[in-house]
Amino acid sequence: MKFFIDTANLNEIREAHELGVLDGVTTNPTLMAKEGITGKNNILSHYKSVCDIVTGDVSAEVIATDFKEMVREGEELAEIDGKIVVKVPMTRDGIKAIKYFSDREIKTNCTLVFSAGQALLAAKAGASYVSPFIGRLDDVSTDGLALIEQMVLIYNNYGFETEILAASVRHVMHLVQCAELGADVVTCPLKVITGLLKHPLTDSGLEQFLADYRKGNAHGG
Repeated sequence: MKFFIDTANLNEIREAHELGVLDGVTTNPTLMAKEGITGKNNILSHYKSVCDIVTGDVSAEVIATDFKEMVREGEELAEIDGKIVVKVPMTRDGIKAIKYFSDREIKTNCTLVFSAGQALLAAKAGASYVSPFIGRLDDVSTDGLALIEQMVLIYNNYGFETEILAASVRHVMHLVQCAELGADVVTCPLKVITGLLKHPLTDSGLEQFLADYRKGNAHGG
């Protein structure tokens, strides 16, 4: 499973990269705004800064909602760096844009996916990644993990090469359950990735080892 970090914060991206388990980055206009990054030139420059840190794919989202402008924006984003994946919304024009980019070997991430039917369309259009938002489904009393399970089954049935990128991953159990179900990628905040490190028995065991070491050294001093 690949681990992507969902942020526009360069310090968090560096920290995840230094941990040695980061495979890529996803971001969006909301996350950019959260970091105070506004204006076209600043946003494009920030994407380049992200690409300079990581070795894997970096999803960069188009703002346009019509096909022509999606294509224009997407081609501009793809020129920033070979790591850029053009992030396109699950709409009629979005599917057309994904097909356009796929035919030209530009990588895409179909975002805001909430049903197996949408995921099937995106895969048929040639999306590199499809992003089901499991946390947002949970928010409306729908089982987001059940969608991951459906997508894995459908993609395996037909040999689609599109990777399932579980998004809106809120906590460690989300991540672990996505791994159990066979999602190819998870994207989440840094705290979810570092949360995998934690277990009370690890903490207490290490504390005991160190206490025993100190005790042994004290007697042998």
